[in-house]
Amino acid sequence: MVETYAEALQFIHGRDRFKKKPTLDRMRQFMHILGDPQAQLKMIHVAGTNGKGSTVAFLRDLFMAEGQTVGTFTSPFITRFNERISTDGQPISDDDLVAMVNRIQPVVARLDRELAEEGPTEFEIDTALMFCYFASHPVDIVIVEVGLGGLYDSTNIITPAVSVITTIGLDHMKILGDTIPKIAMQKAGIIKSGVPVVCGRLTPDALAVMDQTATAQHTDVRALGRDFNVQNQPEPGWGERFAYTWGDHRWRHLEIDLLGQYQIDNAATALTAFITYHQVRQLPVNIAEIRAGLKHTAWPGRFERLTAEPVIAIDGAHNEPAMVEMAQLLRQHFAQHDIYIILAVLADKQYSQMVRTLLKVSNVHIIVTQFQGPGKRPAATPQALEDAVTSHKRITMAADWPSALKQALANVSADDLVLLTGSLYFISEVRQYFKDADE
Repeated sequence: MVETYAEALQFIHGRDRFKKKPTLDRMRQFMHILGDPQAQLKMIHVAGTNGKGSTVAFLRDLFMAEGQTVGTFTSPFITRFNERISTDGQPISDDDLVAMVNRIQPVVARLDRELAEEGPTEFEIDTALMFCYFASHPVDIVIVEVGLGGLYDSTNIITPAVSVITTIGLDHMKILGDTIPKIAMQKAGIIKSGVPVVCGRLTPDALAVMDQTATAQHTDVRALGRDFNVQNQPEPGWGERFAYTWGDHRWRHLEIDLLGQYQIDNAATALTAFITYHQVRQLPVNIAEIRAGLKHTAWPGRFERLTAEPVIAIDGAHNEPAMVEMAQLLRQHFAQHDIYIILAVLADKQYSQMVRTLLKVSNVHIIVTQFQGPGKRPAATPQALEDAVTSHKRITMAADWPSALKQALANVSADDLVLLTGSLYFISEVRQYFKDADE
């Protein structure tokens, strides 16, 4: 028996993260012993390299705007583990988490005995906790975010109402494959027989994989840029505005409070999945509710503004595809300002490429630093980051991020931008610091 929240977390985080051979058999067996709680849930399944979290957030707020209760399963968390399992944006309580751990712990112990070294992993346990929680605390719909890849992800034992694939980029290449089509094959693994598929902005070779998989599964793909479209309608101030078209749905001046063309793409992908869900269930959609849902969406750590003058923002752009999007956002919204970027990255990312991408924006100054990486994953040292681009006059180094922030604030004027980015774990630390300072 687990008595306390701390013990519950210890049990979860004490598990192996990966097993040698990927399989869904163990997860199916695990759920079967628990009575297949996932079979009771109505779900939308969201995979993709980047944009999953924001797409889940848009979907959550679209459903909430029409009065539905919405469960979400997301990763990683920004401040506390409980955020991963939330209802209408409110994390699971500590007591409920303890109760769920106590429910699954004997099953985990049994599987450990039966499967020897091959008992459930940490993420399988997270997923099991979520299925059990929403089966015993019912909601109208659960938006389930894939942890890694798709095909062998522990969430992939479900049959959702709609499958969503946001973007395909090069990340986790050691696990998922080293080309876009190979990674696309892994993500396409969530496509189920007869379940409609919504895709964000994919490259032609990635979209071809989706179309082929969907055809084999007797379903079809609705893809951004081919079947539904967005048009940026820029206006001054924070946020984005755009027009959306898909078939008979033609709406102008939809607004979101998040910055970046990629957030317009995420909002449109979520909106198409939302409409598709309503088509499947033969329910009407209401444009006033859609506008309210999109406008309301906030997603911590995605170009999130912590202060206004100067703008200090945080963004968990933790891989090269995200940095490419970030560079585009900076050119579009901050071309007239000096930009100071405080960068700290995990050592297993393509950090030299990330730094080069940012330096292509001419008004960017980078201060590289380090933070305490999670568990066994080290952060890239400032020296490694600086070596990655050989001496460049717009790069400096700082021992830790508070001194990097001091350095940046000594140079900026009121309308400049200070951006802390590079790893979700890093910005989680920064966000907590600012939150504590406010209280």
